[in-house]
Amino acid sequence: MAMINHQHIWAAVDALAARYKLTPSGLAKLAGLDPTTFNKSKRVSADGKQRWPNTESLAKILEATGASLDEFAALVAEVGGARNGGRSVPLLGFAEAGAGGYFDDSGFPVGSGWDEVLFPEIRDEGLYALEISGDSMLPVYRDGDIVIVSPAASVRRGDRVVVKTRDGEVMTKVLHRKTARTIELHSLNPAHENRVLPLSEVIWMARILWASQ
Repeated sequence: MAMINHQHIWAAVDALAARYKLTPSGLAKLAGLDPTTFNKSKRVSADGKQRWPNTESLAKILEATGASLDEFAALVAEVGGARNGGRSVPLLGFAEAGAGGYFDDSGFPVGSGWDEVLFPEIRDEGLYALEISGDSMLPVYRDGDIVIVSPAASVRRGDRVVVKTRDGEVMTKVLHRKTARTIELHSLNPAHENRVLPLSEVIWMARILWASQ
């Protein structure tokens, strides 16, 4: 049997959060801990020494979620056995995505301080996750759902996409048509209008590959 290591424990914390539709910071808050307790920056010290979650914090997240110790141990074994087939991807709140400093001009994540979620391995280093907030994307995506986005994936008509405009608006739509000058986007929520945008107003468009529904 493979030995449990630092990566396995932290990956199990991430997996527990995802199982209960939480981010790692959301899991920490639910357990009454500081929201940054499980941040990536807290997992390794400035001198490179590995930091492990303490038993008190683990006990609190199990109590908060109602998960058993056996369930957490199973997650440790699961992610430990699948580390070669899985990876952590950056996670950002959907509302925050409209702010500057999180993405480059092509829509790839930049900077540091992101939370992370565990996701099956795909050969795409630019993958990241967005947590949906609000009801503008109902009935397809609900508040708290997490979508995995790929700026590098090819986008075709009918694909669900995340689009960011020059005025900082970030939206999830369905690509209906793209011409040399415009992009036509259909809304997921019938209560919201479809959009036709000049391509010059679109900073980037990234395809949604997966959603935690």
